[in-house]
Amino acid sequence: MEDLITELQHLRYLDWVDKKMSPGTPGCFLKAYEKKDGKCYYYKMSNFDSYRGIFGHECVNELIVSRLLRMLQIEHLEYQLIHAKIRVDDMEYEGYVCRSLNFRKENERKMAFDSYYDLNKEAKESPLEFAKRNGWEKYIYQMFVVDYLICNRDRHGANIELLIDKDNKVRIAPLFDQGLSLLFSCYDNQENIRKYNIMEDKAVNNFFGAKSVEYNLKFVPKGKKLFDGVLHEEDKKLLLDGLAGILSDLHLNKIWEMIWERWKRYAEICDSE
Repeated sequence: MEDLITELQHLRYLDWVDKKMSPGTPGCFLKAYEKKDGKCYYYKMSNFDSYRGIFGHECVNELIVSRLLRMLQIEHLEYQLIHAKIRVDDMEYEGYVCRSLNFRKENERKMAFDSYYDLNKEAKESPLEFAKRNGWEKYIYQMFVVDYLICNRDRHGANIELLIDKDNKVRIAPLFDQGLSLLFSCYDNQENIRKYNIMEDKAVNNFFGAKSVEYNLKFVPKGKKLFDGVLHEEDKKLLLDGLAGILSDLHLNKIWEMIWERWKRYAEICDSE
């Protein structure tokens, strides 16, 4: 699947009925659904309000993170970034939205991790201990690394899902919903981008571990091989391919600098025996 469509698509038929508000973030995040050729597609846009229309770059972040996880060979939800015209409340807007396939199988239902944990935990068992008991520790360690590399601020208990089939067999969903990451709070303010501290440990709402993405690396066993891929300096071109003109050169370079410097820091903390 081509992961970036810059040619303008007409998606005015979509019904953006699902709305998510994020504390401390202006605007809201709208979602839409479509069944096509026997498949269910989910659409979401970056920040939105009726005055500015689509603003922010959460959907671009989803594409960049999807590419990063593909490089590292970590199971994840693939996102496609689409330049589109959409309609909300009888008004037409143009911008970038992202699309993904439903990752649930036909006989599965989903449940937020925090809800499943509350129903099935043992006395005084932490979420991390619960994940280990259920065989999901590698997934959580991978998540800790990814969230550190991109400074993900939005890994609450419903942004991790469990998929339960008709026989009550449970599997953990691939990593998804990583838009509130990287430099999302800068919007298009070039001065804010220029001054942005790429290594700052931002306040986050993690369900697992601490409220610090860097501190959570301390839970990762040293020297443990978590994924088959490795990030190289020359991967910048592939990671940011096609995004010139969607984000400024300053913004794109800052994103790469952030990921690359955090990758080297991760290696210092976790790769040593």
